[in-house]
Amino acid sequence: MWFGKNPGELGLSITPNHTAAAPPRPAGTPSGRTGLSPRKKQRISRAVQYVVLAALVVFLALRVEWGPLGQNFAKGEVAGEMFPDLFTVALKNTIIYSVGGFVFAFLLGLVFALMRMSSVRPYRWIAVAYIEIFRGLPALLIFLLILFLPLALPGFEVPGGTYGQGILGLTVVGAAYMAETLRAGLQAVPKGQMEAARSLGMSHARAMVSIVIPQAVRIVIPPTTNQFVALLKDSSLVLFLGVSGEYVELTKFGNDMASTYANATPILVVGITYLLVTIPLGYLASRLERRQAKGR
Repeated sequence: MWFGKNPGELGLSITPNHTAAAPPRPAGTPSGRTGLSPRKKQRISRAVQYVVLAALVVFLALRVEWGPLGQNFAKGEVAGEMFPDLFTVALKNTIIYSVGGFVFAFLLGLVFALMRMSSVRPYRWIAVAYIEIFRGLPALLIFLLILFLPLALPGFEVPGGTYGQGILGLTVVGAAYMAETLRAGLQAVPKGQMEAARSLGMSHARAMVSIVIPQAVRIVIPPTTNQFVALLKDSSLVLFLGVSGEYVELTKFGNDMASTYANATPILVVGITYLLVTIPLGYLASRLERRQAKGR
């Protein structure tokens, strides 16, 4: 029996190990290398993007011929000839076309929204047909159809003359989109509102006018603001109606001035004028959306 004997006597050689065991290395970590943290990688990636963007800007700035560009797009003498008619005629007419088209598009869109939600099938069919057709047609084509309308209906004249034609085109275009926006707002009003109104003895029509529609209008204020911006830009299509003189809107006015002076400065000035109106409206729509989201 070998119990109690010295290990050396048994022919066993024991070498003492004084080295502490190394802690286990995390899986996937390369030996001898420390990986970058995700935050550092993100900073490096962002820095590379900034460098590339700055290099691109410098390259374009060096390649552009600023002299000829300024003479063709920013000539002060030509821009000065646009005032004050730019505001007193062109911008005024643009606002008239846009506001008029928006008001009638809102009213007509509300009618089609209610028709589409109606329990009467023919009403729904008419509303769906109108919405799908006029949302599918290009806005330019609608204005051209209005231009040739007197040929199809001899003796027919659009009330309001040139203003009436422009407003009619924007109304037809905007009502199809407004109908869907208003329908979404009407469906967003809790059904309990209608039920509560009916329990108080209100008729369906009175409850809709007094209770449901006002709440739906408040809900759709942000998207309808965006719709007004869209109509404001679509008002440029009025030029295809052959407007001239005191009826010109911004795009037609800028195009005529550019043709007169053989210079693109009026186009740039008109574009800036559009932005002076549309950017504040877009900012207003965004604020209304955020405020509405906080109130939920």
